[in-house]
Amino acid sequence: MTKEIIQTNKAPKAIGTYSQAVKVDHTVYLSGQIPLVPETMTIIEGDFTAQITQVFDNLKAVAEASGGGLGDIVKLNVFLTDLANFPLVNEIMGHYFQEPYPARAAIGVAALPKNAGVEMDAIMFLKPQEYPAS
Repeated sequence: MTKEIIQTNKAPKAIGTYSQAVKVDHTVYLSGQIPLVPETMTIIEGDFTAQITQVFDNLKAVAEASGGGLGDIVKLNVFLTDLANFPLVNEIMGHYFQEPYPARAAIGVAALPKNAGVEMDAIMFLKPQEYPAS
């Protein structure tokens, strides 16, 4: 078993006792991302669409730093302070993912860090590297 801590400046730095992601062999566990702008570490300005988009952009940055992409995500958890926003998450998710879609859960929560309206975490599986025969 190999374990690697993933860190990138293209996503918000961890604001607590956690890593942006942890890779164990071919599986990557991506920590929750809220709509923080990496450069300012503040919640993105704008409407809820901007928040959802920023979260997907943050997840994408961590996925890429892990050696994969959003298409490698096999499980996505979406946490919302208002489940009425779920159709908007679904719509925007369609711009970032193609079929076959990952497994997903949408969970209504009372509050999220920094008063964000949305947070997402994910599990990603990376295909083993194929090496030419020697």
